[in-house]
Amino acid sequence: MAEEKKESQLLKEKLARTSDSAWERLPEGEHKHVFSFAEEYKHFLREAKTEREIVKWIQTKAEKQGYQPFENAAVKSGAKLFITNKGKNIALLVIGKNGVDSGLRIIASHIDALRLDLKSAPFYEDGGLVMMNTHYYGGIKKYHWVNTPLALHGVIFTKDGKRLDVSIGENENEPVFVIPDLLPHVGGRAFAEKKMNEVITGESLDAVAASLPLFEKDAVDKVKLRLYKYLNEKYGVIEEDFFSAELQLVPAIKPRDIGFDGSLMGAYAHDDRSCSYANMASMLDLVGPADHTCMAIFMDKEEIGSTGATGADSLFLENVVEQICSKTNSQKTTHQVLADAKIISADVTSALDPKYREFFDSANVNYVGYGVSVERGTGYGGKYEGSEATAEFMSFIRTLFNKEKIPWQTGEISKVDEGGGGTVAKYFAKYGCDIIDIGPPVLAMHSPCEILSKVDLYCAFKGYKAFFETK
Repeated sequence: MAEEKKESQLLKEKLARTSDSAWERLPEGEHKHVFSFAEEYKHFLREAKTEREIVKWIQTKAEKQGYQPFENAAVKSGAKLFITNKGKNIALLVIGKNGVDSGLRIIASHIDALRLDLKSAPFYEDGGLVMMNTHYYGGIKKYHWVNTPLALHGVIFTKDGKRLDVSIGENENEPVFVIPDLLPHVGGRAFAEKKMNEVITGESLDAVAASLPLFEKDAVDKVKLRLYKYLNEKYGVIEEDFFSAELQLVPAIKPRDIGFDGSLMGAYAHDDRSCSYANMASMLDLVGPADHTCMAIFMDKEEIGSTGATGADSLFLENVVEQICSKTNSQKTTHQVLADAKIISADVTSALDPKYREFFDSANVNYVGYGVSVERGTGYGGKYEGSEATAEFMSFIRTLFNKEKIPWQTGEISKVDEGGGGTVAKYFAKYGCDIIDIGPPVLAMHSPCEILSKVDLYCAFKGYKAFFETK
């Protein structure tokens, strides 16, 4: 029996994939880098919550590293450039020794996140309160957003065309906004027996904005008029200015360590700010030009299907590559360059929640703390609305990560008929390129406080950097 056990151990070591966590697979001396990288990421989480804020934040960081606006710079070997689009997309570029003729490596992440958008006419008065009327954005669970402190972010353009950047509720001395839930003493059995998606409806996601009235006896809508007076005196806006505004309510939650050991982080919108930060950091950490050109691109609208002028289904990527081809006198067409490109769709995936094991395939699931996830396929049900990498490209990534000793894992988002999801991958795959989804697994995804392992984030950064740098 002892000899049989010894043989099984040898076979396991020789043939089976390791099941150790990423903490165990990383050298102990590297653990300090995991925690320092996480602290830098938490600073980003605090400072940039919307797509406009993220683009501005990335541009500022890139300019400090010597990146120049594409339109004003010489596009030559080693040039570090950036291109923006409508304040909601940005692409960082390091031009290769042979332009794009020796290949193009792209890491694409999305910078939009679940939120509540204010409607064009956001304020109404009822019951002595002024409420803010919202329209939710993306696949939220509506009950997550009630009784939660919310901050207001965005931009307003006044009647004179003046731009006003808005951020209210992030500092301790600023007010926050809250969507009140019905108290448990009211509603009875009929309310208690409602289905989850009926308890809180989209039209009920309205936040308290004000309650102080104008002190005039016969005035109508006293609270709303007092609010308009306050907004005009403090910010110079009138009611019509909200028609030319983009305003979002987001959780006023600071990123915090979770657990006694501080190995996890809780924050709003790890999906997909974790991948976006790792994407940016890997790009800014590159030393010298490779033979191929490297691009980190940051997209909008992924959470609602990548639509519109700033989504992955737009021509932003194509336009960027076309300009590179033109300015480097490439021998290839734009579509040839994109067809030959290697692309990582940098997005998070699900992590096993031990309370809900029945929804996951135990043999094909990602674990918190076990490294960055490499997911060959996405979609739902019969792989609808998804993308799937070739075996050849999966082999390329696997060989690269193993060679660089980057802890990685692979899985699927759920059991086949229990859910699923897509990323930007399918919108770039149309060019015929090699593309695969790689990102850290997340607990409580699409909630106001998502949970991420610091080591999984660090492994994503290492993986992205290796992808950019390897020949």
